[in-house]
Amino acid sequence: MLTESYFVSVAGQPLANNTAVSKDVGVYEHTLHPSHSTTRTFKKSSAPRNCLAVGDTHVFAAQEDKSTVHVYSRAKGNQEAVVTFPERIQSVALQDDVLFLGSQEGRLIIWEICTGRQITTPACHVQAVTCIAATPYHLLTGSDDSNVHVWSIPRLLELDSTAEHEPQETLSNHRAAITSLAVGQSVNPDTNICVSGSKDKSCIVWNYQLAIPLRTLLFPSFPLCLAPDPCARAIYASSEDGSLYAIDLFAEKALLGPQSAEESSTAVQVSSAFGAAPQNAGPASCMALNFDGTILISGHPRGQVLRWDLSSRADSTELSNLNASVTNVAFVSPMPTSRPTKPVAVVKPFLGSRTYNFTAQLDSDHVQDTKFHRMLQSRGVPNDVLEQAILACQAPAIQGGAGDEALRKENEELWEVINEQRALQKKTLQRYVEAKAANPS
Repeated sequence: MLTESYFVSVAGQPLANNTAVSKDVGVYEHTLHPSHSTTRTFKKSSAPRNCLAVGDTHVFAAQEDKSTVHVYSRAKGNQEAVVTFPERIQSVALQDDVLFLGSQEGRLIIWEICTGRQITTPACHVQAVTCIAATPYHLLTGSDDSNVHVWSIPRLLELDSTAEHEPQETLSNHRAAITSLAVGQSVNPDTNICVSGSKDKSCIVWNYQLAIPLRTLLFPSFPLCLAPDPCARAIYASSEDGSLYAIDLFAEKALLGPQSAEESSTAVQVSSAFGAAPQNAGPASCMALNFDGTILISGHPRGQVLRWDLSSRADSTELSNLNASVTNVAFVSPMPTSRPTKPVAVVKPFLGSRTYNFTAQLDSDHVQDTKFHRMLQSRGVPNDVLEQAILACQAPAIQGGAGDEALRKENEELWEVINEQRALQKKTLQRYVEAKAANPS
């Protein structure tokens, strides 16, 4: 049975003298399915918003108002390392085996956790980098200076030490600090998008690779956090007044794509919320959707972790109360992408020039996958299986005539043999009759 887990971090002092909740725990791992439970806890951490990153083997938590990152081993369940950086860390994001960190001074710090290689960009933001979103090829950074930078990850990881690290694009339509970033993982031009939320009470949907705004969404109060639907069909937003919004991008009146009736420059007022956080919980400071996009988990400043059923849009259900401000929620995929290696222990960053060693564990049996295994591990129906199915549906119209012709020729040849045998039998019988008539007994 597949299990679905998510991680939650808290920050600040305990809100009450609750002996049922450990005071030292800063990161929790919960199991959502098949039944909700606390699987594991990690101690001595206080990670603010956008400062938690979860990988297949490790958990990274940047500490509040500090330049340190606590690294936890998921397999061992303990703290593996404390890594110190030259500047205070305001945001983190993990992509494969590379941790990206946004600093208080507006710089981007890149740490390859399997080699220890560290790269620091110039201060391309004039204020703190408050949020980061990553795809396999691009990185997006949002800042208090109201700008969003788009970076090329291959360029950031170039081995040439003289290479200049500059943003590929800058998204600059907001007029106040960026509060949250959400990016889709699709390769479809219509859904290969990112969404930025700002204190100017707006969210902008972007084609981030071309730096083109696709739609501006206006809210009654500024959005605190965003969560994208796994299929990029919708965006979920939590606002300062406690409301939760679901923005359907491809509804009957589509906001994006060729079915959109309005110009992309037309702003859309979002006023209808599908839910509101309980007054005793406060507005959701972080949100995340599960693997199939049917359940939304929200964390609140007064310790509550709430579950929202998006199919029925029923009222929220409290899953737990952690007795401290909940700052981050992150789901772990129940079907992670297969990779040939995995980091067993992180290599602490090193600034100087040196020869780097790649330290990881082989995570494959070096045996070619079967067709069934590839289908089981893929998300949806694999492209090669779809192509074969389409060709199979088209094949009878093309190959049917050729098959019938071969059968007809084979039948003709058999009938020729049969007719020859019949003719020989008839001739033999005739000679027998003649011979008998010539020699009557």
